[in-house]
Amino acid sequence: MSCQTQFPAFVLAALLGVPLAQAALSEAELARLDQDLTPVGAERAGNADGSIPAWSGKWRGTPPHVQFAGSGSLYPDPYAAERPLFRITAQNLEQYQNRLSDGQIALFKRYPRSYWMDIYPSHRDLRPSAKIEQQIRENGRTAQLSEDGNGVTGTWGGSPFPIPKNGNELIWNHSLQGRGPGEDGVYSLIVTLANGKQARQVQHHQTLNIGTNPDSPRQDASDAISGHFMYRTLEPARELGKITFGHSFINPVANAQQSWQYDPGSRRVRRAPNVGYDNPSSGASDSLRVNDDSRMFNGSTDRYQWTIIGKRELFIPYHNYAINDPATTLAQLTETIGHPNPEALRYELHRVWVLEASLKPGNRHVYAKRRIYIDEDTWGAVMADSYDARNHLWRTNLQTTFYAYDTQSYQAGPSVYHDLISGAYLVDRLTNEYGPTRLTDLAHDAGDFTPAAVRKRAK
Repeated sequence: MSCQTQFPAFVLAALLGVPLAQAALSEAELARLDQDLTPVGAERAGNADGSIPAWSGKWRGTPPHVQFAGSGSLYPDPYAAERPLFRITAQNLEQYQNRLSDGQIALFKRYPRSYWMDIYPSHRDLRPSAKIEQQIRENGRTAQLSEDGNGVTGTWGGSPFPIPKNGNELIWNHSLQGRGPGEDGVYSLIVTLANGKQARQVQHHQTLNIGTNPDSPRQDASDAISGHFMYRTLEPARELGKITFGHSFINPVANAQQSWQYDPGSRRVRRAPNVGYDNPSSGASDSLRVNDDSRMFNGSTDRYQWTIIGKRELFIPYHNYAINDPATTLAQLTETIGHPNPEALRYELHRVWVLEASLKPGNRHVYAKRRIYIDEDTWGAVMADSYDARNHLWRTNLQTTFYAYDTQSYQAGPSVYHDLISGAYLVDRLTNEYGPTRLTDLAHDAGDFTPAAVRKRAK
């Protein structure tokens, strides 16, 4: 059975190299968001055999059977009573591999005894806030690519292109998907090497979303700030008190991220060097991911040619509440060599856009090719495969997600980065030990992210 979706003429034109479309959607196209497409642009219908249900969108916010105590408390699993439909192992891999990514297949082959995937019923019940849906529809009228597809204008508070017509529009949908006001939480990061040795980093993250927060006042996005960030290191002890902070822009090509660092030894704030693309991430993760690996892709698009390969039905991480459960210790999550404990992960069958990034001639990046899998219902990237200069699969990464009842949107949970060559892996954004992240009712504002404010707070 083929899982490939047939594409309309405008997408085929993009695949054949026709120049990137610049015009916003017509009212006739936007009318599809009330017809065959959902309010954000996904296909309403289920798949042929019913294993992917039709979109219901019956719950916005907390479902009636769920008891949620509010922002800063644990998000209960709305599907907690379910049991897996089946388990994929190396032994029955051939039966299911047409619904697996290259990276997932590689993990089964590299770790045939310990790697498996539990497949649960698929759900399309939870929908984003009315404001996110409203912003996406308005973006469809006004959003346009700029700078040869590497910038976007006329967008705010949600994905810009509900009916993407080329690869650049699709990656912008991921980068600018609607989120809540920000984050305030403590995240653990753990690296596990092939010999079992581990390194750990703990940081207090505070972020403030501007351009992706649908409740922020809409403004011209050509030079708008996307958000503010601040990362205070708590572990290891040698880096205690180190702070990296700053702000990023909607268009990272025209306006590079501005950041500063506070050094507790000298008690000075210094401007941090501009980093991005394939600069290694700092701290314990520096050998396993690069700066634009965050959330499967986060950064400037200009070094790659972006091409829509098609849509596929794949088993992807979805409704991943269990991995955040404080009853599961970090030691239990990372006790396995080569990959996290499979018991902590839930997979569902969903349709995803397959987006390929090929390095442009004359440009440099450690990844010559990337294949990014974007969930049609949320516009969030859930998996990424990265290839080296010889076109060999090098790294495969996944992004867990869960629906946050207070923001009425899907939120990025822990992310996993696998190095298929070295056998090491990294798990980031773990909240099990320090409690849930607060996504609304934040105790910080834009004034807290300036050098003067950080210097004052750090003393």
